[in-house]
Amino acid sequence: MNGFWAVFKRELKGYFSTPVAYVFLVIFLFFAGYLPFRDGFFELRQADLSLFFKALPLLFIFMVPSVAMRLWAEERKTGSVELLLTLPITVPQAVLGKFFAAWAFLGIALLLTFPLPVTVFYLGRPDAGLIWAGYLGALLMAGGFLAIGSFFSTVTKNQVISFILSVVACGILVYAGMPTTLEYLSASVSPALLSLMENLSFQIHFESIQRGVIEAKDLAYFVILIAAWVYASMLVLEERKAH
Repeated sequence: MNGFWAVFKRELKGYFSTPVAYVFLVIFLFFAGYLPFRDGFFELRQADLSLFFKALPLLFIFMVPSVAMRLWAEERKTGSVELLLTLPITVPQAVLGKFFAAWAFLGIALLLTFPLPVTVFYLGRPDAGLIWAGYLGALLMAGGFLAIGSFFSTVTKNQVISFILSVVACGILVYAGMPTTLEYLSASVSPALLSLMENLSFQIHFESIQRGVIEAKDLAYFVILIAAWVYASMLVLEERKAH
């Protein structure tokens, strides 16, 4: 565990030692505030954060891979990954330390959106349970996107390629479950395959949690998804370490 905490603290501190983290936070917070108001936050005349949570999947498709792309691609490009893996730290400790530090950073970004819930509580009497559930779903979705981005960061030295591959993979997992996508494919794809696509998509599970329906299947989806992609990252790095 000492190795995990050493990597975790080093990575989390590293985010705030450069201007990159602050640029990310400013951009994220700008769009997190702008998109709900663009879509008619006040026109709805209801005190909730449904428009904010509705905008998050699209925002995460681009923002989370921008955090994930540097996790391992930068280490591989500079050659410091070899040094890191020769330290008395196991590959799982290194991978988990980096992943949870990046996840904590994304959690801080979500926490900084607190003016939005403050605003809706000022304007009316929203369901606090729905807001908490929405933030839980958002944090889990961010973790899922991050795990995918972490994997692609281990397979390439180029951060731009890692970013593009992550955006494509995350985009597919979001839009595969969109009603418009399912309707478009319904004429050429069997119902069983459509159902599988829907169940594998981020969208249906995030929306379920966002509605306040926190079921074991939705939590299990995110846990299994994160664990699978993080484990895949470990396998790639273990193979690289062996060579």
